[in-house]
Amino acid sequence: MNKSVLVLAIAAAFAPMLAQAEAGDWVVRARAVNVSPNEDSRLGTKTNQGSLGTVLSSDAELTVSDKVIPELDISYYITKNIAAELILALGTRHNVSIEDDSLGAVGNQDLGSVNLLPPTLTLQWHFNPDQMIDPYVGAGINYTNMLDKKLKFSSGARAGNSIKIDSDSWGYALQAGVDVNLKDGWLINADVKYVTIDTDVKARLGANNTGAWEKIDSLDINPWVVGIGIGKKF
Repeated sequence: MNKSVLVLAIAAAFAPMLAQAEAGDWVVRARAVNVSPNEDSRLGTKTNQGSLGTVLSSDAELTVSDKVIPELDISYYITKNIAAELILALGTRHNVSIEDDSLGAVGNQDLGSVNLLPPTLTLQWHFNPDQMIDPYVGAGINYTNMLDKKLKFSSGARAGNSIKIDSDSWGYALQAGVDVNLKDGWLINADVKYVTIDTDVKARLGANNTGAWEKIDSLDINPWVVGIGIGKKF
């Protein structure tokens, strides 16, 4: 009997600490996230290399660097278990480089950086919204606005020739995470997303940077976005 009373007392003590979600609730989360591109570049292939075939080997690829950025998201609970989340990341700036293991005439070099603005909307299923540990999964769509698109060859046979990211991107997003519900509506959050982002890359290949723009790559960036942060239910 004493053990049962103790268990009930502990449960009663912890119950007020839980920020239980209900239909109509809003949640704002702030995260620090690492954006890690899982890129697939076709720079060196014959189908896309065009005029660069004379200066690039078949091994040449475009690479995109990792970046840590702040992220803000706003969720609305449609039901107790279903929430829609709008993910608003600040522009994420990535360095872009050529890696050519066979060291063609262009060689390995930095091309500059691009700024990506990737708002994402997902629909989530929360498994335990009324428990302290609430895992969830989600899926949705992503639109990536390519900002600061201008790059250029910095050395080698094409030094000074301009490069640009040619198009914005629509793709899908997959998501999994967990909320740890705390007192007074506060929570701790860990989250991972896989986002598909693809674009064309073009270069101005004429003498003195005056030629027509020519497609040189179909670049899939496809980052993993891993973050941790805090949130508040309202």
